[in-house]
Amino acid sequence: MPQARTADVDLMGALQQMARDKNIDMERCIAALEDAMASAAKKQHRIKEPVRSHFDPATGKFEAFIVKNVVEEVADPLAEWSLEEAREQQPEVNVGDEVLVPISTEGLGRIAAQSAKQVLYQRIREAERERIYNEYIDRVGEIVNGTVKRFERGDVIVDLGRTEAIVPRGEQSRHERYSQGERIRAVIVDVHTQPKGPQIVLSRTDPRLLVKLFEMEVPEIYDGTVVIKNAVRAPGERAKVAVFSRERDVDPVGACVGMKGSRVQSIIRELRGEKIDIIEHSDDLVTFAQSALAPAKITRVSVTHHSTVPHLDVIVEDEQLSLAIGKRGQNVRLASELINCKIDIKSESDVKDEVAGALARMLQDAVGAEGAGLFGGKTAEETAAAAGAAFALPESAAAPRMGDDEFMAALTRALKESEQRRDSAAEDAAENAAGDAAAAGGADEKTEETS
Repeated sequence: MPQARTADVDLMGALQQMARDKNIDMERCIAALEDAMASAAKKQHRIKEPVRSHFDPATGKFEAFIVKNVVEEVADPLAEWSLEEAREQQPEVNVGDEVLVPISTEGLGRIAAQSAKQVLYQRIREAERERIYNEYIDRVGEIVNGTVKRFERGDVIVDLGRTEAIVPRGEQSRHERYSQGERIRAVIVDVHTQPKGPQIVLSRTDPRLLVKLFEMEVPEIYDGTVVIKNAVRAPGERAKVAVFSRERDVDPVGACVGMKGSRVQSIIRELRGEKIDIIEHSDDLVTFAQSALAPAKITRVSVTHHSTVPHLDVIVEDEQLSLAIGKRGQNVRLASELINCKIDIKSESDVKDEVAGALARMLQDAVGAEGAGLFGGKTAEETAAAAGAAFALPESAAAPRMGDDEFMAALTRALKESEQRRDSAAEDAAENAAGDAAAAGGADEKTEETS
């Protein structure tokens, strides 16, 4: 009975097919196969020396060699030979050369084949991850579309076609829920080379997602006529976008809103109902702050620079205070991030109380002991009212209304009068001190004459 023959494997064809399927260079596949065969030969011969393998694409044959470096003094006997040992194998070698000692690759056993398989898979995975990294690292900040594939410990695994991406729990909006097979659109925020898990990290909460959606929906932003200066988000709840137009004839806010709100509504639907405030950017910080705190109406804004970050004191009407602060401080927090300033919001009634208290303290300091005796034992409001009566202020001064010119003029007159009285009292005290000093000098002279 004739003996059955095993069909020859078209190794070169298999490598080409794998290179096409994995989208890997052919040279990389051959290098991975050579590493796998070197590992198999090392297992088969049970040697610890470094082994190198070579594949000939023309013949489909493998060759394996033990690699020895020729050195003057041997530090690693497994990888190095002295010059005398090397010249026993190859008489013409010198120090610094490599000596390749051939070993057989025939009849590799099951264990050696399993080792070759593991090394080959590992090298192919490394090549794939390197290809994915090089392909997506320059796309950070771009939007990609994918399909929800599965869920792992709260993270969403997204199928992008040739690879997978992950939306971590921290990059998900808590108002959004997805099901398997559902389409998802997200922005790439990171690409890493770690050996485990998907390499591409997506986000549904990053402000760059909002910016890219506006670029897709608004042609004026795409062509550069309208520029997005800044964008901040409270994911799923509210967002603020500052826009600026490079052309006078183009309204940046109107371009982003669209006809009957068509453009911004499509973005709101994509973000699952997230409210968006579109604000025109201004180089004037006060004007920009008033727009950023919309929809609240601002009465007055004052700017102070306590550090590198500007500090804004904002005054609003009493009924506008809750609207300016927003739900859980959301409106003022987003406005502060948008304009990169620290914002303190106060109502008019709070400012009135502060002005009244400050006025009382100033008047008490100016009047001195007489004023303290006149207004002692009273509250700041009562003191301010009594001080206003003492200086013949109008009735409005006792209960000032913000923006009242008469009150401010009366307050200015009162402060000037108090300063004049204080200066006069200081001059009188100086004259009295000078007179006392002169009198003391005359008495001393008389005492000397008598002596």
